[in-house]
Amino acid sequence: MPELRKDPIVGRWVIISTERSKRPSDFPHGSTNGRNGSVCVFCPGNEQLTPPEVLAYRNGGSVANANDWHVRVVPNKFPALKIEGSMGRRGEGLYDLMNGVGAHEVVIDSTDHERGVADLEPQQIEEFLWAYRDRVLDLSKDERFRYVLIFKNHGAEAGASLAHPHSQMIALPIVPLNVQEELRGALDYFTLKERCIFCDILDQDSRDRRRVVFENEGFLVISPFAPRFPFELWLLPKNHGSHFEHVASQEHRTMAHALKAALRALKLALADPPFNYIIHSAPLREAPSAHYHWHVEITPALTKVAGFEVGTGFYINPMPPEHAAEHLRQVLSDSEPAPIAASAS
Repeated sequence: MPELRKDPIVGRWVIISTERSKRPSDFPHGSTNGRNGSVCVFCPGNEQLTPPEVLAYRNGGSVANANDWHVRVVPNKFPALKIEGSMGRRGEGLYDLMNGVGAHEVVIDSTDHERGVADLEPQQIEEFLWAYRDRVLDLSKDERFRYVLIFKNHGAEAGASLAHPHSQMIALPIVPLNVQEELRGALDYFTLKERCIFCDILDQDSRDRRRVVFENEGFLVISPFAPRFPFELWLLPKNHGSHFEHVASQEHRTMAHALKAALRALKLALADPPFNYIIHSAPLREAPSAHYHWHVEITPALTKVAGFEVGTGFYINPMPPEHAAEHLRQVLSDSEPAPIAASAS
């Protein structure tokens, strides 16, 4: 059984999951390209190589775990946390720990082994965004879970052990420290100014334009003012909302177009770099918030976090965000006509 252990100084929780040290990949007999010999465990026809699905979008009349799916969600074979068991909160002297209870799922984005998100049609992207939403709503029914992290690792340098395009979801019994800090910062700003800081970023960058990479009716894609990593991007929904799983249906469509544009720009500009994206959302079952604004952060894995960053929490980024945005705008412009909507100012 995994354990969650709390650092008594800064309050950071760590997952001790010894079973994951045994894994050759996320599924048995896998490799860095997601294939067992010539067989990819995520490709249609190999459903028996994964745990039984918990969700799938497929053709009408099909049966569970058949091969005619469009998007498929399965439990991770080597989960960081396990769904069975009680919380078991306890102390060990001055230390706090609990059982590693949670849920760890894999969202297989599409049936196509060779096409990443940047190459998918927006309708395909929208479909796996709906899968994210449906699984969060289902996992939120479990009172043990307080937060669901949705993320993608693309490329070995970004932590992906299988090449077939997929995302992951981990339901946690605690709210991560990073999330708490972001919520607290947003609340402090709202308390001071009675405005959402993310809405103010949207307003300022929409007028400034120097850091805007892409815009449509629902989303603004920017290189943030203080990026930690070269070519870091944020996808900010124009409609204020604190929870990703509660957005209106039309936002999935505009988000799909924005996510494709952002990842396509990175792929064209940087020759398909490794990256992570994370959906930042408010904790489960909390009331809608006026101060917090859900969003997506994309961080290409182009630089290494070394001693200075670990020791100080400062990041050294050699690429000014204005230059990064200008370059990404240009590659999008060269590949597609008029990718950026006119400013509303």
